[in-house]
Amino acid sequence: MSIIKNLPGQNSNIALCFLVSFSQTACLFFSSPAYADSPTILASNNQIILRTNFTRVAYTESGNGLSGTDTAALDTESGNVPGYAVLFSIMTDEDYKYFAAEYDKSSGQTIYTGSKQGGVFGSVVNTSSLDQTNYYVRLGKGFSSDIDSGESLGTLYFELGSHRWERGLGGTTPNLDIYTNGYLVFGGMGQYSPAGSKLVLSANAMWGVTYSSNIQTSAGTVRTRGNPPTTRCGFSADYEFINHLHGSLSVDIVSFSYVISSTYTVGASQVFSPNDSSNYTTIKLGLGYAF
Repeated sequence: MSIIKNLPGQNSNIALCFLVSFSQTACLFFSSPAYADSPTILASNNQIILRTNFTRVAYTESGNGLSGTDTAALDTESGNVPGYAVLFSIMTDEDYKYFAAEYDKSSGQTIYTGSKQGGVFGSVVNTSSLDQTNYYVRLGKGFSSDIDSGESLGTLYFELGSHRWERGLGGTTPNLDIYTNGYLVFGGMGQYSPAGSKLVLSANAMWGVTYSSNIQTSAGTVRTRGNPPTTRCGFSADYEFINHLHGSLSVDIVSFSYVISSTYTVGASQVFSPNDSSNYTTIKLGLGYAF
């Protein structure tokens, strides 16, 4: 349990070391199939992939009427942010035991739309810096069948991960807010490869809960936000160009929301964290080596 509690608060270097160590352990536990004898889907699931990412950020805060706030949007953050990712996955060739781990990092700017206190939404437009780190480990088992003489595979898994967002309001470091949470989800993945093809199509769907959800403000206060549910889904296409060398395109969609916090004192003022919802759509282009 100590690992789970500490996941959201670690820096990116510790997170990457954690994933590497976990992946090395998985390699010892899982017997990877010989590449020459691997069907198309198995080859696709035994890779290390380097990816370039483009994430569409859609974040909205609303007041819910507390302390006289508007029930509509109070402020939003939106924009497209570049990044990179490293994915490692392994699946055995006999019983389809499955392990995957991914680390991704995004940095850039988003457009802030809001207002001064008591003002009208949209009266203030500015830029905010964004630095985001995500990582997860996934463990599951696949079940194989044939569809019209092609390959197909269904996999059930659990995924444990962490999300960290450093939000520089107004684009300045002194106004930095840090949002962190962990999550645990249960998911399913369906994969299909047409007969005689080197193409693998995959779809994922996940549902679960967040935990250790906090906001650390530039004033140094830390506020807990509860443990709301999270939904995730994704689609991908993987193609083997030549032996061992793969190219991939994927789209991942993540959604979660937090409820309004209780009021607390900052100086002589009573303040609170409003309702908020986060939606991320990430396009990933990858180059992988199958083993």
